[in-house]
Amino acid sequence: MKKTQIQLLGISLVLLVLLFPSCTNDLNQSPESTNAIPGEEFYSTPNSYKQSLAKLYAGFATSGQTAAGAPDISGIDEGESQYIRGYWLLQELTTDEAVIGWNDGTIKDLHSQTWTSLDRFITAVFARYSFQIVNCNEFLRQTTDEKLAARAIDATLKGEIATYRAEARFLRAMTYWHLIDSFGGGSLVTEDSPSTFFYPEYATRAELYKFVDEELTAITPLLKAPKSNEAYRVDQVAAWMLQAKLYMNAKVYTGTDNYAAAVPLITKITGSSYTIHTNYNQLFLADNDKNGAQNEFIFAIAYDGLHTQNYGGTTFLVHAPVGGSMNPASFGINGGWGGVRTTAAFVDKFDANTTDTRGQFYKDGQTKEIKNIGSFSDGYAIQKFKNVDKNGVQGSDKAGTFVDVDFPIFRLADAYLMYAECAVRGAGGTMAQATTYVNALRTRAKATTVNQGDLNLNFILDERARELHWEGHRRTDLIRFGKFSGGSYLWPWKGGVAGGSPTQSYRDLFPIPAGAIASNQKLQQNPGY
Repeated sequence: MKKTQIQLLGISLVLLVLLFPSCTNDLNQSPESTNAIPGEEFYSTPNSYKQSLAKLYAGFATSGQTAAGAPDISGIDEGESQYIRGYWLLQELTTDEAVIGWNDGTIKDLHSQTWTSLDRFITAVFARYSFQIVNCNEFLRQTTDEKLAARAIDATLKGEIATYRAEARFLRAMTYWHLIDSFGGGSLVTEDSPSTFFYPEYATRAELYKFVDEELTAITPLLKAPKSNEAYRVDQVAAWMLQAKLYMNAKVYTGTDNYAAAVPLITKITGSSYTIHTNYNQLFLADNDKNGAQNEFIFAIAYDGLHTQNYGGTTFLVHAPVGGSMNPASFGINGGWGGVRTTAAFVDKFDANTTDTRGQFYKDGQTKEIKNIGSFSDGYAIQKFKNVDKNGVQGSDKAGTFVDVDFPIFRLADAYLMYAECAVRGAGGTMAQATTYVNALRTRAKATTVNQGDLNLNFILDERARELHWEGHRRTDLIRFGKFSGGSYLWPWKGGVAGGSPTQSYRDLFPIPAGAIASNQKLQQNPGY
C-alpha cells in the first residue's frame, strides 16, 4: 500500500468488542463514531478487507480516524497519544540519547527515571497498545473462514485475505512484543477471546513471550516471500527480525538466554534481498521511500505530509529537535518546537573531530553540557530526521507542518549489529563475519574501520547507539546489556542529578497504569510500584 493508500477510512468500524479494561476514566479508547457503520455492513464489499488491513498499519502512524482532530484516545494531547511518538518517548527519553525541555505534565520524569503508575505518558502508551491489539483482533474475527463463506467471498480474494490475516497477526505480535518489553505481563486477548464484557486474566511476561514466539513461528510461512509484498506491508523477513529480537532479549523477558536461536534467523535476514543503502543520512529524509533507503527498510511506518497528518511520529521527530539558531527551512518545516536534544554521554561516543556522518550534532549556540534541561541551548541538538529530499526539496506539505519521512522499525543495519552481538557473546556466527558487517556500516558512515579484536560488548552497545540512535532501540539495548538502571552506567540527569545517579532496578519495567488496574483487578502491578 503506497502512502496515498495508507490513510484511515472515511468511515470507521463499530468494534463489537469491549476495549481492553486497561482504559481509564480520563483516557478513553474508542473508534470515532461519526458516520460509523456496523462491521457486517462494512465487510459486505470486497475492497473493505484491504481497507481494514490499511487501518491496522495506519494505527502505528496516525492518532485517530482522520487527520488531526479526531483522536482514538482522549484525555491527553492527541499527538502524545500517537503510537510511534509514545513508543519513542519511552524508548529514548529514558536514556542517554535524549532529553526534552518541555514542562508538559510528567514528561521530564521519563529522563530522570522517576515515573509513577499515574504517569500520563505511560498510561497513554499502554492504552495505545491495547487499542491496536483490539483492532487486530476484530479484523481476525471478521475474516474467519466461516465469515468469508457466509459472505460468498470468491477463492481469489479469500487467498489474499489469508495473507492479510497473517499480516494482522504479525502487527498484533509486534504490539505484544512492545508490551512485553515495556510493561512485562498484561492481558492476553485474541480473536478467540469473548466479544462480550469480561475481565481478561493476567498473563505473565513469560506467557506473553511464548504466545508471540508461537505466533511468529505459525505465521512466517503464511507471509509473502522476501521483498515480494507491496511497499509498507510486511513479509517473512519482518517476522524473522521480530522473532530474532524476541530471542535476543529472552534472558530479560524469561530469565533464559536464547541468543543462539536468533543467529539462524539473522543469517536468513542478512542473506535476503534487502541491501544496505549507500548513504546513511538519506535514510531519514522525506524521500526515504524511494531514494534507496527503502531497500534497507525491512519494515517502516509510512508518513505522508498530506495523508497522515498528526503531531506524532516523524512530524514530532523533525520539529521537536529544532530550536535555537537552527534554520527550520533547512529541515523542510515551518518552525521548530525547541524541545529534544541529546546528552554529553551520547556525544562522547563520537571522537571530537569525527568524520562519522552518524554524529549529526548541531552545536552553534548550544553547550555540550546540560545545566538546565528546560533550556534548549543546553545540550547539542541532533539533525537526524529532515523533511527534505536528497536534493534539499521540502516534503509534500508545503505549509511545512506535516512531514513525509518514514520511520524505520526494522532495517538491515540493525541485523548486522545483532549478528555481531551474538558472535561476541559466543552464541553463534563468526567474529570475522561480525567484523565485516560492522565495518560495512562504519565505511558507509565514513568512520574508521575496526579490527576483530576491537569487538567486545561495550563496543557493540556503543556502535548500536551510533548507528541506531533515536530509532526506538536504546532503552531495550541498555537493559539487555545491564546498563539502564543501577549505577554501572551514568549519564547526565539520570536519576534527576546533573552528573547522573544510580536508579532502582525495578525501573527496567514501566508500571502497569494505576487506572488499568483499577479497571481490571486481575492485572498485577510490577514490583516496586
